[in-house]
Amino acid sequence: MSDLGHVAWPPELIRTERLVLREPEARDRTTFVELLASPEVHTYLGGPRPRDELEREMPEVPERWPGSFVVELDGAMIGQILLRRAAGHRRPAAVGKADLGYLFLPRAWGHGYAAEACAAALDWFDGVLPGEPVVLTTQSANVGSMRLAAKLGFTEVERFQAWDAEQWLGLRPAAM
Repeated sequence: MSDLGHVAWPPELIRTERLVLREPEARDRTTFVELLASPEVHTYLGGPRPRDELEREMPEVPERWPGSFVVELDGAMIGQILLRRAAGHRRPAAVGKADLGYLFLPRAWGHGYAAEACAAALDWFDGVLPGEPVVLTTQSANVGSMRLAAKLGFTEVERFQAWDAEQWLGLRPAAM
């Protein structure tokens, strides 16, 4: 994956009814480690990384790049939204398009935060890169992610086998 190109970064804070989307900060490091080491979060993502390895390798300020948003609730990080260019995607239908990804702590699941945050990030994307479609890939077994994709306006392009599981590739057409 690569960056989104020439977009102003960081953007102004993006505020929704309950959340703030912002650039990563040093205070988020512990939550990034928690996200990346969580077996629940990585059930459909190939498994968690070892916590001790993450503690050694994670920089004091997690990586900052255009399209990487921390999702904050009541002043604390609960997840991350990623919008990146799918330059080396496995599926031809996705190559070169922006790719939406997200990770949320299990305690944040089931409250609609992912839908609210992803919708806000996609609105930002439409404003800075109008006319561009977005893709999303998830395991078809990940029912919650499949529901979220539909809620966000993604429709199925194809299903394919990768990482020993059926994957779903969805496309959200360019906003007009």
